[in-house]
Amino acid sequence: MKRYGWEILPHPAHSPDLAPSDFHLFGLLKRHLGGMAFETEDDLISELRNWFDNLDVDFFRVGINSLLSRLQKCIDLHWDYVEK
Repeated sequence: MKRYGWEILPHPAHSPDLAPSDFHLFGLLKRHLGGMAFETEDDLISELRNWFDNLDVDFFRVGINSLLSRLQKCIDLHWDYVEK
C-alpha cells in the first residue's frame, strides 16, 4: 500500500459498526430480507442477486463516503467509540 501512498489504519476495537459491510450494507439487506422465507438455498441466492443487481449505481459510493466521515471522527477521538 505504500506504493500508492496509502496508510493502513487499524480497525477500532469498540466500533464494529464502522466495518464497511455492517455500516452500510447489512442493515439494508436485513430489512429487505426481513420476513421472507426461502425454500432452497438457490432461492435465497437468487433473491440476493436480484437485490444487488437493483441497487442504485451510487449505493456503494454514498456508503463509503459516509463511512469516511465517521472513521475520521474515530481517528480524531484517538480510536474511541463513535456514535452515529
